[in-house]
Amino acid sequence: MSKIIVITGASDGIGAAAARLLHAEGHRVVIVGRSPARTAAVARELGADHFVADYERLADVRALAAALDGAYPRIDVLANNAGGVFGDRARTADGFEKTFQINHLAPFLLTRLLTGKLVTSRATVIQTSSAAARIAGKVVPDDLQHDRDFTPERAYGTTKLYNILMTTELHRRYHGRGLSAAAYYPGVVATSFALGSQSWLRHLYRLSRPLLASPDKGAAPLVRLAQGEPGRDWESGAYYEKGKVARRTNPQARDAALAAEVWRRTEELLDAAPR
Repeated sequence: MSKIIVITGASDGIGAAAARLLHAEGHRVVIVGRSPARTAAVARELGADHFVADYERLADVRALAAALDGAYPRIDVLANNAGGVFGDRARTADGFEKTFQINHLAPFLLTRLLTGKLVTSRATVIQTSSAAARIAGKVVPDDLQHDRDFTPERAYGTTKLYNILMTTELHRRYHGRGLSAAAYYPGVVATSFALGSQSWLRHLYRLSRPLLASPDKGAAPLVRLAQGEPGRDWESGAYYEKGKVARRTNPQARDAALAAEVWRRTEELLDAAPR
């Protein structure tokens, strides 16, 4: 059955590769990206709808949610794929740390605003996470943005851990009403990831680029989750690495109470944010 699949961060890299693969399988993909030119180019190639949103502006996320809600009678899959690792600590116009807002707060807000439609559609929500959640992630509930101990790598790893915890809590809250959720690690993929960052990861990616997996290979887990049936092909609420539920991950990723706490504190931050 053809699905309506919304993919954020789809103007390049894994998101664009996933859009091409899913389009080839007969699905209706919706391209969301930050760059107007690149987003339009991928959409034009596939004959797909597209929307532009800059996750550094929460107003863009709210406008995107309203546009998607108005444009489609249902959304079968929401793939929260946009994100990255950035440089020195910086604040967005909304007052949040940049990595925190782009990788966690913005996709959380988009999902929250679309929850009614996603539940009605019995949709799947997919989070692109990372092994950095295990390596560098550390949740401090009263310091979600790492105000006290910021480094680019820690900020990135923790937001990728938030992606996993968001999956856990989405499943707990809404699976009984038909929504399913999964997070996955695409592997180390040859994309533009980290190239605009001042983090040491930028240099590592540049030097190792010839050895990295292709965007198509990195997109394959997203494609499997998007096309598969939860409960039959994959387990809702789980985090996947190499096509299987991850055995090794950050111990905090398995803490259901922490997932609920991060969710609550994230909602409080959004509710208090100026509009």
